[in-house]
Amino acid sequence: MLTLLVVDAANVVGSVPDGWWRDRRGAAERLRDALVPVADGGVAGLPGPLDVVLVVEGRARGVEPVPGVRVEEAPGSGDDRIVELAAEAAARGCPCVVVTADRELRRRVAEHGAECLGPRSVHPRRP
Repeated sequence: MLTLLVVDAANVVGSVPDGWWRDRRGAAERLRDALVPVADGGVAGLPGPLDVVLVVEGRARGVEPVPGVRVEEAPGSGDDRIVELAAEAAARGCPCVVVTADRELRRRVAEHGAECLGPRSVHPRRP
């Protein structure tokens, strides 16, 4: 069973002040594309392959999935959808890792046995 890697798009994109607020969907698409190699190769301390899910909300909705990265559009709060995904993984006995710096979200997913990584673990580096 693959580890589920759930990425909080809003939090990861917002972790670097690179003008993301001018084009939220474009920023989420760049993050999605940067996650493609993570699906096979993993991240530091978490080897691949991984089941990668990018959770988007608000003006970042409309991001299409690509091979290796599923996209979940949160109907409301992205945090609530991430917690649901962590709970669903726990019910299936699937390991889950959530990428976010949001302390409250980290606490909520930990209640379902999920581990957490910070945004730097997956954020694309600017040239």
